[in-house]
Amino acid sequence: MPELPEVETTKRGLKPLIVHQVVERAILYRDNLRWAMPKHLVNTLANQRINGINRRGKYLLIKFDVGTLIIHLGMSGSIKVVNNTVAIKKHDHFELSLANGTVMRLNDPRRFGAVLFSADGSHKLLDSLGVEPLEADFDECYLYGRSRNKQQNIKAFIMDSKVVVGVGNIYACESLFASGIDPARKAGNVSKKRYAHLTQNIKSILNKAIKAGGTTLQDFSQVDGQPGYFAQTLSVYGREAGKCATCSGKIVRIIQNQRSTFYCKQCQT
Repeated sequence: MPELPEVETTKRGLKPLIVHQVVERAILYRDNLRWAMPKHLVNTLANQRINGINRRGKYLLIKFDVGTLIIHLGMSGSIKVVNNTVAIKKHDHFELSLANGTVMRLNDPRRFGAVLFSADGSHKLLDSLGVEPLEADFDECYLYGRSRNKQQNIKAFIMDSKVVVGVGNIYACESLFASGIDPARKAGNVSKKRYAHLTQNIKSILNKAIKAGGTTLQDFSQVDGQPGYFAQTLSVYGREAGKCATCSGKIVRIIQNQRSTFYCKQCQT
């Protein structure tokens, strides 16, 4: 599933290719993804200039004078910008045809993504989101303060988008390993010192993943079609029964909150 680094990589790849370009037309190749796609986009976005592109959590926000196009990549989505002579592919569900002869296409095989629109830039899906982990508000005191009296496990806590956005399964596993924290430990039982360490590791690992172009395990690819290379540096995720690089013990896999968790029993306490 595309997580924050993959969405940030997509945003950065799209920015020089679509910002300041004029949309000739929007095309909806189906009626819905996770939710219905607004049919009015065909008329609303025609001849509109793209003013900018931002990211909020795992949502891409494409700015127009008339409002904001909100895109989520779901579990398997990716966006490409190609010449308008390139034929559409299976699972291409939405596109913006630009006046410069290129098209921006959303491909989503599992159809868990979303294409939505907001006239004023706000949306209920965005309103409940927590802090951005790469911004100043996410500091050494934030997680500690939010975690007091929390009985849920620490991994579920840092993956809660109402607490902090974009720390998906891969990066939660990697950050907890780097911090030496058992993923089953209750969030309320982690000390302030350990939360400070965890905060820094979340920031560091997300930044490294962005620099590497994200993590390609199955579906994700960058705007130019290249895979993300962070998978080559993963310490625990997907490495069940592999050797821990720190203590030479074995990496184990457990299920938490219906997700696979990978960690080292010896290093993480």
